Amino acid sequence: SPPTNIHEFPSYAQDNNPPSTNNNYASRLPQHIQTNEKVVVVDPKVHAWGAYDANGNLIRSGLASAGANWCPDLHRRCHTSVGTFRVYSLGSASCKSSIYPIPRGGAPMPYCMFFNRNLALHGSPASHVVDGNVSHGCVRLRVNDAEWLRFNFVRVGTKVIIKPYG
Repeated sequence: SPPTNIHEFPSYAQDNNPPSTNNNYASRLPQHIQTNEKVVVVDPKVHAWGAYDANGNLIRSGLASAGANWCPDLHRRCHTSVGTFRVYSLGSASCKSSIYPIPRGGAPMPYCMFFNRNLALHGSPASHVVDGNVSHGCVRLRVNDAEWLRFNFVRVGTKVIIKPYG
C-alpha cells in the first residue's frame, strides 16, 4: 500500500525545492494588477504564478506547471480551466489525489488549495514542476511555494485567476 505520510516521499525534501524568490518568475508577470482583494494569478503561457496583495502589488511568485495539452492516460486534453475561481478547500502536507494515478489515486498533493471542482494549486516534487504545462489539470508548484501560499496567503474564498494558454 502507498505511504500515508508525506515525509515518506524523499523527493519532497525541502532541499529539492529551493526557494524561488530570487528567480526570474516575477519578470514573467505584471508587477501590479487592478484588484481590491488578495489574488493568486496563474499564467500557463509563461509557466508562473503570482500572489498579489489587496492593493494589486506582486508580493511573491514562482514556477507553475498547469494542465497539459494532452494526457495519454486519459486520451484527452488536460488544460487547467481558464477563468476566475475561489478557493473552497485547504489541505495539509498529507493531501493526496483521489483520482491520480488511475485507477485508485494516492498521488501526493501537499498543501492543496482546491479552487475548481477537483482542480487545485498544490506542491509537487521539483522534478514535476517544470517550465511547461504537464499536469492532469491541477497547478503544480514547488513545495515551499505551496506551503507559503497555504499558510501565509490563501484562505477559503481567496480569488484564483487562471489566465488563457494562448
